[in-house]
Amino acid sequence: MMYLRLFLTFLKIGVVSFGGGYGMISVIRDTVLSQGMLTEEELMNFIGVAESTPGPIAINMATFIGSAKGGFLGALLATLGVVLPAFIIILIIAAVLKNLLKYKPVQGFLGGVRPAVAALILATALLLGLRVFFGLGSVRSAFSFQYKGLIILAALIAVGLGSKYLLKRKASPIVMIVFSACLGMLFYGVF
Repeated sequence: MMYLRLFLTFLKIGVVSFGGGYGMISVIRDTVLSQGMLTEEELMNFIGVAESTPGPIAINMATFIGSAKGGFLGALLATLGVVLPAFIIILIIAAVLKNLLKYKPVQGFLGGVRPAVAALILATALLLGLRVFFGLGSVRSAFSFQYKGLIILAALIAVGLGSKYLLKRKASPIVMIVFSACLGMLFYGVF
């Protein structure tokens, strides 16, 4: 029963999500929290790990959540559920509907979806920022200033700007992730 629930949950997420992985984060968050699959803290950890591992974030999230709830089979079914709708839609578009973008209704549909996707991404960033920097997971949460997260953010901004203006090149995302992971271990007591 748990395996079917994982598959159907991520199938639903895959069907209703537009805009790629970052657009899916808010849908994944709402779904897994409302179903009690994860706590807010566990979800934040999964987002951090999914973001720092290779591959699309939505697929990584489905795999990690499925694995946490149902082992290998749970990971497989959750990943299949989130990927299957996009695979079927792309297969249909590629096979049947050539030159789809030239049709006005399709252009209108995509024109309407783009702002919604941008809003989902911005809302997710805002929610994550409030949680990480101010400890606000919900409206009822007490404000608690998370200075460690803000120090890490400031250090990352300083390294990014220093690289851009002093070295005249953009900082490597891999270096930034490793640097932030080291700072996290330093500030949160691993060293």
